[in-house]
Amino acid sequence: MSATAPRPSHYLPVREDWLARRVEPILEPALPIVDPHHHLWDRGGWRYLHDELLADMNSGHNITHTVFVQARAFHRADGPEELRPVGETEFVNGVAAMSASGLYGPSRMCAGIVGHANLALGAKVEAVLEAHIRAGGGRFRGIRHITAWDADPVTLNPGNPAPQGVMATAAFREGFAKLAAMDLTFDAWLYHKQIPELTALARAFPGARIVLDHVGGPLGIGSYAGKHKEVFAAWEPMIRELATCPNVHVKLGGLGMRINGFDFDAAAEPPSSEALAAAWKPYIDTTIAAFGADRCMFESNFPVDKGSYSYAVGWNAFKRLAAGASAAEKAALFSGTATRFYRLGG
Repeated sequence: MSATAPRPSHYLPVREDWLARRVEPILEPALPIVDPHHHLWDRGGWRYLHDELLADMNSGHNITHTVFVQARAFHRADGPEELRPVGETEFVNGVAAMSASGLYGPSRMCAGIVGHANLALGAKVEAVLEAHIRAGGGRFRGIRHITAWDADPVTLNPGNPAPQGVMATAAFREGFAKLAAMDLTFDAWLYHKQIPELTALARAFPGARIVLDHVGGPLGIGSYAGKHKEVFAAWEPMIRELATCPNVHVKLGGLGMRINGFDFDAAAEPPSSEALAAAWKPYIDTTIAAFGADRCMFESNFPVDKGSYSYAVGWNAFKRLAAGASAAEKAALFSGTATRFYRLGG
């Protein structure tokens, strides 16, 4: 991966030479880890495919399985618009088959696949979901329909803007009903002020299996810059209210993005796992206390978070954050919850 290649402006650039300046001993190297959230893509100079992910997975932690999550990559170039995202599932299933061959080691990459289907299609989304299932080789688990929106345009991803309030629309909920009826999972990616919208959706569909990505997307740029205390004070009661929905799980991570405003990338040296754990502790501790370890799972969110820290240092930080947990809680946080939620095989 080129350290000087252009990157989409919404993401932090990955500087391999900068990341290499921080090397730490691996904490608890035998602890089994399921990484339930990473991407694969080839975006005009930013390549993160099988080889790049494998190198990160082999950096010292015991990664047993991973789950690929929708990245708007490798869509079909033609055919009906609504079916083009199925190309991503076809591609990722091939990567998973490479890993399942055992040729690249014992870890099982992309053991679960989360794709995309436009839930705003309403009942018509059923055909798209069925196509994903056929393409997934038994690995397709559900979808992510990004709904991240805020009134501050600085926070929005210019490549994938979401309309305001989409989860409450009749069409979206008609599509969501199909997803839930098929017992497929829903990854929710939104910003912190939208958490009540997800709470309303979860209560409307109590049987749906939902996971909130990136502890609910606390913002720290634009009008939120320098306001971490205020953002946390707004986020905390919303996350506790969401936790009253037993069908909702949470991914612990995704806090190395530009939008979070921690500015780890701005320092002369890459952050230590101690520094990462200290910055994230309020969000991680609050979420685990509200949801319990059995509904929480640590995630890498690579390569997006790779602009802020390396894979090895990131998982060290998570292990520091879980240092006071019992053995059973650690097992849930690092592998059990993800394995159960995404129904991963042994």
